[in-house]
Amino acid sequence: MPIRRLPPETVNRIAAGEVVERPASAVKELVENALDAGSRSIEVQADGGGLTRILVADDGSGLSADELALAIERHATSKLSPDDAGDYDLLHISTLGFRGEALPSIGSVARLSISSRAKGSADAHAILVEGGAVGAVSPSGFPGPHGARVEVRDLFYATPARLKFMKSERSEALSIADEIKRQAMAHEDVSFALDLDGRRTLRLPAESKGPDGRLARLSAIMGREFSENALAIDHEREGVRLTGFAGLPTYNRGNSAHQYLFVNGRPVRDRLLQGALRGAYADFLARDRHPLVALYLEVDPSYVDVNVHPAKAEVRFRDPALVRGLIVGGLRHVLAGAGHRAATTVASETLNNLRPGWSPQAPSAQGFSAWQMGGWAQNAQAAAQTIPGLTEVSARAEPAQDWPAATSYNQQPGLQEAPAPSMAFDPVDFPLGAARAQVHETYIVAQTRDGVVIVDQHAAHERLVYERMKVEMAQGGVSRQVLLLPEVVELDPAEAERVAARADELAALGLMVEAFGPGAILVRETPALLGETDVAGLIRDIADDLAENGQALALKERLEEVCSTMACHGSVRAGRRLNAPEMNALLRQMEATPHSGQCNHGRPTYVELKLADIERLFGRR
Repeated sequence: MPIRRLPPETVNRIAAGEVVERPASAVKELVENALDAGSRSIEVQADGGGLTRILVADDGSGLSADELALAIERHATSKLSPDDAGDYDLLHISTLGFRGEALPSIGSVARLSISSRAKGSADAHAILVEGGAVGAVSPSGFPGPHGARVEVRDLFYATPARLKFMKSERSEALSIADEIKRQAMAHEDVSFALDLDGRRTLRLPAESKGPDGRLARLSAIMGREFSENALAIDHEREGVRLTGFAGLPTYNRGNSAHQYLFVNGRPVRDRLLQGALRGAYADFLARDRHPLVALYLEVDPSYVDVNVHPAKAEVRFRDPALVRGLIVGGLRHVLAGAGHRAATTVASETLNNLRPGWSPQAPSAQGFSAWQMGGWAQNAQAAAQTIPGLTEVSARAEPAQDWPAATSYNQQPGLQEAPAPSMAFDPVDFPLGAARAQVHETYIVAQTRDGVVIVDQHAAHERLVYERMKVEMAQGGVSRQVLLLPEVVELDPAEAERVAARADELAALGLMVEAFGPGAILVRETPALLGETDVAGLIRDIADDLAENGQALALKERLEEVCSTMACHGSVRAGRRLNAPEMNALLRQMEATPHSGQCNHGRPTYVELKLADIERLFGRR
């Protein structure tokens, strides 16, 4: 067949398929243009899922009559400037847009009208583009002192085949709302408004620029509970800065829809984030639970390539390992700093589960044990000796705060009278309070200064033992077992090369591997904790992790799973009756141990009910 030169209209429609995949893509491009123009207020309207009509109005710098005519030409942009030699640098992109494709692409598949008044100009002008046919620039009215109003009607009318692949109007509208939320999270100092089919959907006033304003904006979008359960992040490494907020492990969801990454103010979707989150939260969440995070990376534009795809939703980092390490390290640091803190939603969910009309039954003698008020003051170290593992944890854990030590009392009557406390300190002032009872030989009830704490004794002690095992493994290394016959695992040559390149990292985890010709890995030793394991399956999982996330998460997760299982079996079981000193010892160790607010599977180890919440249950307020 002969080679033909395609007409410009067809070329534009082909290119439009890359830039404008759906109505939300058009909204994204128009909002980014408004942000690049310095807008402080952006209003968006969409009807029929954006297929019938889209309107984006802003108060930016606006366009003059001459600029309007250029704006709808392909690869015409105000965001790139030549240097002294006349060259355009694509390695230092500091704006959201730069390709000059959005407006002509939209105009080639829809009816596009742009009206604008440039800042400092008395006159406003408009231009119309229908299916690629460009009209003349003409005078127009404009409601504001400056800015632009871009209206898109009948999106994809010029490409009917594309319409067949659109989802329902509701689905497209939700995508538009999600896009506006992402842009609003990236630019907290800009106000956003969104109307869908004439209904007010979003009203986000401008916030102050900085962490406080950013958290307020995130709370407005992700929910008020996010601000109550978010940990602030601010870390920098080799010129790359990571800021943002990460949710507590016990504040999680069943999918990854609430995980956001922004690079230099640009919302991006990058699988690097998912791998980093999985690695950072591996100790705290089950595989089917996902944390809520919003992370912001600030990096020199020359170290990130935003010209990967016309939609600009993906980026490439010059040093992805540095970025991944910064995210994992930053998240682990703030999670460790959270101590025993658990999500506030744990209490609200507990209260929501209590329905009016329930009547508590009287506890049985086996199910409820209480003691005299003086029993709280038993020495924690003496009690730790009766609970396996507490002594070892106590020896390694640093106290979370400098709380006054409890005075030792002797409970055996007639042997010795209790000495007077050396200082006046009420045990209810401890973060987890003073133990008052054990219910059903499973739950510890403690009283705090302003509420009640209910602790799952098995889940809590399981976490304590697990943290101790991790410390021991880090200090003594992972013991290995030598295979009687080294096993050869065949892989794709690229996969084998990736695994062999991480031999030192895997050796630190107890797995000794080496290259065995092209496309094969020789395994000589495996971690002793794994016992008899499927070596080939493990290597293949590691290869998949390295390809997808750049980390050997599969091996770490298997080791942690074994440690978790061992900790579970070595912990205080539900159904074991504890005395007062044992319960208080457990509470004190929880306060001194990082991550003790959740068990190894991400479930809370305790629930705290404030006195005000309890009073509402009984209609007292």
